[in-house]
Amino acid sequence: MIEISNLTKSFSNEKKAVSDLSFKVNDGEIVGFIGPNGAGKTTTIKMMTGILKPDSGSIKINEFDMAKDAFEAKKIIGYISDSPDMFVKLKGIEFINFISDIYRVPNDVRAERIKYFAGQFGLEDVLDNSMQGYSHGMRQKMMIVAALVHNPAVWILDEPLTGLDPQSAFNLKNMMRQHADEGNSVLFSTHVLEVAEKLCDKVIIINHGEKLFYGTLDELKEKHGNNDLEKIFLEMMDNEKLL
Repeated sequence: MIEISNLTKSFSNEKKAVSDLSFKVNDGEIVGFIGPNGAGKTTTIKMMTGILKPDSGSIKINEFDMAKDAFEAKKIIGYISDSPDMFVKLKGIEFINFISDIYRVPNDVRAERIKYFAGQFGLEDVLDNSMQGYSHGMRQKMMIVAALVHNPAVWILDEPLTGLDPQSAFNLKNMMRQHADEGNSVLFSTHVLEVAEKLCDKVIIINHGEKLFYGTLDELKEKHGNNDLEKIFLEMMDNEKLL
């Protein structure tokens, strides 16, 4: 479970990047985090994962308060950042083993998981290559493997589908659904609204750091004439411009 209460973050005195944001991702749910560029999605995710500290508000990951038990909270998070361009001088297998060591994944367990994920994402032939020579999509796949190799209970994914080929995107979406069906929590941000509409149990829509909607797609459509998510989103953003 992810529980966000009255979260606020400012980077200057003039504007709040995130303003009094509250929502919950229950066990067994996939929740889509939607908003235009600069809406506050990545800032929120970085606070949820302990990279940034909020000015006020609270974050709970399962039973752990990020402000009081950050170490325990981080142990159960699988986090994919919005950029895959890190540790690129390492070989793929070196990077995954580095992350596995951090999370103390036993050698036999990690070997089995690496084999599984490499097969799911077509990485078998590049694990021994430097990530510096990887394409953007291959680096993204490696970030996914590294985020999930310790079998985290809570998945927090920032634009995880960006750069993936269709088969890899399909496999990741299936993994997300299976993980939620097993009673775990998944939150992911995306600009691909068709994916959010098909995959998510609930959506959060934010703009200018403020929550515009949080609930099921059925609830959202009831308020907006049963249009599809893309049309509803565009209408909401147009209405925001008028305010």
